[in-house]
Amino acid sequence: MVDAPAGAALLVRTVRSLDEHAAAVLALSGPLPAVSVAIGDARGRALASDVTAAVDLPPWDSSAMDGYAVRAADLRPGVVLAVADDVPAGDTRTVELPAGSAVRIMTGAPVPSGADAVLPVELTDGGTSRVRVDGGVAAGAHVRRRGEDVRVGDVVLRAGDVMGAGAVGLLAATGHVRVEVHARPRVAVLSTGSELVSPGEPLRHGQIHESNGPQLAAAAAAAGADVVAVVAVRDDLTAVRAVLADLAARADLVVTTGGVSVGAYDVVRDALLADGDAELVHVRMQPGKPQAVGVLPGGTPVLALPGNPVSSFVSFEVFVRPLLRRMLGARGVHRRTFTATLTTGLRSPAGRRQLLRARLDWSTGAPVAELVGGPGSHLLGALARADALVDVPEDVTDLAAGSPVAVIDLREHDA
Repeated sequence: MVDAPAGAALLVRTVRSLDEHAAAVLALSGPLPAVSVAIGDARGRALASDVTAAVDLPPWDSSAMDGYAVRAADLRPGVVLAVADDVPAGDTRTVELPAGSAVRIMTGAPVPSGADAVLPVELTDGGTSRVRVDGGVAAGAHVRRRGEDVRVGDVVLRAGDVMGAGAVGLLAATGHVRVEVHARPRVAVLSTGSELVSPGEPLRHGQIHESNGPQLAAAAAAAGADVVAVVAVRDDLTAVRAVLADLAARADLVVTTGGVSVGAYDVVRDALLADGDAELVHVRMQPGKPQAVGVLPGGTPVLALPGNPVSSFVSFEVFVRPLLRRMLGARGVHRRTFTATLTTGLRSPAGRRQLLRARLDWSTGAPVAELVGGPGSHLLGALARADALVDVPEDVTDLAAGSPVAVIDLREHDA
């Protein structure tokens, strides 16, 4: 058993608002260095520099329809035109439209010189050597003009943009094989507690399955990080100090859960004070009051979160995730927020910013927030059903059903 440090509860702690602590956390690191990756590996990464187009989009006038390349002035109902050529997509020839004729053309194929419109096949009899015109189109109809989307040299993506699937497609379409992005932050997660056993192992009286590590590793990966270690350690100061030193050498950020409050066996707190440059903090929030922030030997940032699963999850969302997004080089580091309507009333403690789990209902078009679970920081079942956090300011103690409230959107969105 670990000896309790004398006067552990008397350690000096900084008191901060949530926003003040979030700012202190973001100050730990800027974007990581740039690396070159194949565009197929760019999804979820943030660009380190602007990207310009190497080709026009479209690269030449092309057809937006299956039909016939024509001169619009030649069209009138009932006229029959000779079909002078056939141009499928991928045809690399330079084709010219003879006067008074049509060229059969497929979607995406180059429009022949001399043609100023594409007549959809639905407005013809579909002929292959001669075609009867059943309707007309105006000049320019169904023609995609060269460069109407993107011109050579245009900035198509900017530094800080996070690559979604559409952005990766744009990189390919504008002639890029590789792109400069910021390195993914390497994250190590350390859970502490003598009560913890691995999932799947039988539980003895007083033991619980270790859930914070897997939960935070999943959240870090969703934020764009590479999770390099997920470790659980008993409440043993010597062991915790050794593991922290090992993780600091392998990671760009170490995240711990548990052992950071005022208890006699809060060994993360004692390890950080012994080996790191750390600040103990009480944040005016619920859940998630006890926190620590600092730097381990060698310069690796460390964030120490509470051990209760809801507290650690909420702390990750408002403190750790924004830092990871900053390290990733993303321009926007915070979750999307908007206003929703409460389905039920709530009470909130004065002087604390409360973050309550909620489920959003969009069936009426405007978001409605239904609270799930109570305020207890151990209610993991309710957390799994939540897709938003209701954000109640410090100075608000009561909200009635039907009140507007700020919510933090927890759903993952393609950037």
